[in-house]
Amino acid sequence: MKKLLKFGAYIFLAAALLTSCKSKESSSTTGWAYNDKKWGGFEKQDYEGQISGPNLVLIEGGTFTMGQTQDDVMYEWNNVPRRVTVSSFYMDETEISNLDYREYVYWLERVFRESYPEVVQDALPDTLVWLEELAYNDPFVQTYFRFPSYDNYPVVGVNWVQANQYAQWRTDRVNEMLLIQRGILNPNPDQKDESNFATDAYLAGQYEANVRRNLKDYRTGEERNVRFEDGILLPDYRLPTEAEWEYAALALRGNQSADQDELYTDRRNYPWNGNSVRYQVRDKNQGAILANFKKGKGDYMGIAGKLNDNAHIPSEVRSFLPNDFGLYNMAGNVAEWVLDIYRPLTSMTLRDADNHDLNPYRGNGYKRVVTDQDGVPVEKDSLGHLRYRHLTQDELVSRENIRRGEVYNFQDGDPESEVTYDTTHTLITDKSRVYKGGSWADRAYWLSPGARRFKNEDEADRTIGFRCAMTRLGSPTGNEIPSGNAFKTKSKRTDRRFK
Repeated sequence: MKKLLKFGAYIFLAAALLTSCKSKESSSTTGWAYNDKKWGGFEKQDYEGQISGPNLVLIEGGTFTMGQTQDDVMYEWNNVPRRVTVSSFYMDETEISNLDYREYVYWLERVFRESYPEVVQDALPDTLVWLEELAYNDPFVQTYFRFPSYDNYPVVGVNWVQANQYAQWRTDRVNEMLLIQRGILNPNPDQKDESNFATDAYLAGQYEANVRRNLKDYRTGEERNVRFEDGILLPDYRLPTEAEWEYAALALRGNQSADQDELYTDRRNYPWNGNSVRYQVRDKNQGAILANFKKGKGDYMGIAGKLNDNAHIPSEVRSFLPNDFGLYNMAGNVAEWVLDIYRPLTSMTLRDADNHDLNPYRGNGYKRVVTDQDGVPVEKDSLGHLRYRHLTQDELVSRENIRRGEVYNFQDGDPESEVTYDTTHTLITDKSRVYKGGSWADRAYWLSPGARRFKNEDEADRTIGFRCAMTRLGSPTGNEIPSGNAFKTKSKRTDRRFK
């Protein structure tokens, strides 16, 4: 027994020495030790790479031809093909379901109902979108969002503003869970009003956490809150940009040449190959419909005994075959909100603007946290988040890259544009937002990822839902191959998944 105890002591001592050696890793440029109070306490994280958040799939970026892939039968000329590059990002495997959105509404009710009932009311989907003067779809008003038969069906009746608010809420809930899983915070289901966990308020030290064990502060030798640069928290969930959505929907990686050269063998009209909406491979599934859409006038699902897409309204979020990125229903089922403001000339403008061929996007509003005279964030708002404001023109006067805090109309109607665009005689305004993909009630033309339409950000529809995206930080290929490594090397690092 004594020998075993002695052996155990040796093992413990060896482990302690290894830990000590690891913490004494030093800078390759100054020689100063990292993670050591005696050397000032500068911290270097043993970071394994960004994890994939729940329901997210890593979309490896690249270059592609964005825009229409078929005849412009609407004669709108609003999606002229042009070559762009999209950075790697994450995207939801599925559309947000009724069950997902009800979880959100439930949380709002639990936290804000007593003090701010309007917050809950503003988040509710508009179920009246199902009503039509000459149709009996009234039962869906009461059943589609709340009845368990439709739990796994995509939420509809959610406008663009509501979708963005859901994404912000989801960011906070996922980051709170990450801190709980790391043993840093205890679960706290009793949060109310401004005392709820919000990522930005927590990082600014304005959230009184139910702490279980904080991180060691190597500068002071005591404990500290998690910082964003620790790599524990995830970036914001958000809507995908139009370019991201279109790139992810096409999933052209499935058409990469056999020798893995920088070449796609074919373009695509749809998220699958070919010009047909039916499965072309010669097997038992040959001829099966590949998406949920309207086949013709009055034909939403075929005939009894042979239903073609088996859905007269939206179908479940994991219906049909996923595309080559593993994403479901990137054509049909429900159309989806994206982040961009709609302008019919955007694609033409971007075609000739070299600085817009990497991650093109229209809708930037540059903001910063509201601070006091000492640069400290002012007290968070009544819902628990920090306060933000747009950058002013005076703050940007010396910059070369941007000059205004809001650039919705840049090169498309503002006084500095070469393009004249009068918004007083059109339905297009700064509230016009793009939505992509066909829906269960659309004809096949709208299933093309290049097709684009718009709707006001505060309006909802029974044919429009959404899914979320997230920025990828670090290597575009995931955690297996470091950025810039064009050679085939072995690595012990793997893509980390959310647990």
